[in-house]
Amino acid sequence: MTASPIPQEAAELEVRAVRRHRHLAPLRHPFVTAARRTEAVEYVVAEVELAGGVVGQGSAAETVAVTGEDARSILTALDGPLRGALEGARGTVGELSARIAAALPGATSAKAALEVALHDAWARAADRPLVELLGGRVGEVMRNDMTVSLEEPATMAQRAREAVAAGHEILKIKLGHDIDEDRARLAAVAEAAPAARLRLDANQGWLPEQAIEIISGFEADGLPVELVEQPVAAGDVEGLARVTAAVSLPIMADEAVWSAADAHRLIEARACDLLNIKLAKTGGLRGAIEVADAARLAGIDCMLGAMMEPRISITAAAHLALAHPAVTMIDLDPPAWFATALPRGGIVQERGVLRLSGGPGLGLAPLRPDEDPAPPDGGDR
Repeated sequence: MTASPIPQEAAELEVRAVRRHRHLAPLRHPFVTAARRTEAVEYVVAEVELAGGVVGQGSAAETVAVTGEDARSILTALDGPLRGALEGARGTVGELSARIAAALPGATSAKAALEVALHDAWARAADRPLVELLGGRVGEVMRNDMTVSLEEPATMAQRAREAVAAGHEILKIKLGHDIDEDRARLAAVAEAAPAARLRLDANQGWLPEQAIEIISGFEADGLPVELVEQPVAAGDVEGLARVTAAVSLPIMADEAVWSAADAHRLIEARACDLLNIKLAKTGGLRGAIEVADAARLAGIDCMLGAMMEPRISITAAAHLALAHPAVTMIDLDPPAWFATALPRGGIVQERGVLRLSGGPGLGLAPLRPDEDPAPPDGGDR
């Protein structure tokens, strides 16, 4: 893998049209964290058509518990400020991405959908896989994890057994607010999948003192834990730093890092050992690259993660993960949770290993408005 900056950016693009359509996809079984329970995902697909007729696509899922965005707010952002910023505009992909970023405050999921669509169109117009324009190559692979969501210990143990049987060597274990119950959950998973490597995600569920106590206990028990993700509230940088200093296990920041400025603040405070980058937080690929660049400069490894997002978003994240040298881990399992595998292409996951399918842009077939159709009340354009 090679480092950014992104090569081959000089070509000027002209955006002819911005479109969007809504979708609703059920999950195979509920996805539960300390912050939310999800049984179906409503999401929006954004399309960018260039003057030459090439069309790229991106997507944004409802992530109210994290970004504050639902389908209606995503549609509003795309129909208003974001379309206004991009439709009819000319410039390089970097210049056009900057227009998206500056179009309105917040709305990071909506921005990510449009910015990914722009990059997909850019790479399709160049007849190259996006990963190559980001400095990587199609042949790279990474080992993915599988999430075991927050449920009763027996149910989590069964999910862990199923994941290992499917070839997953790394399990991401969702934990919650009750320390004793979390100990029981982790013990059940460790017994059910003794050879698996475990990544723990508390989703901000503990106070700093609780986090130190429970993580120290995991260390004393010798459990095969690789890292602990966002053990305390996102805004408690001082508390996160106390946890990081007090325990031996690597601590990863997730909800605490949305931008390169956040990354720099966490690094300067020595608040974490690792960073989790998500396109829905950074507003797209450019923001994610800035975070990864900051981490690389500081010698910190990153995970490329995701919300419970559709295949388009996950494929875009995979292209970046396989291109940037700071990204050494991925948490890109949501496609395995969806009841339908739409759109086709983009990524291939076999026995816990992720690779790109190849082809120009994201390598995905276009997702039609009639696939995974959403309720009609939001309209379509």
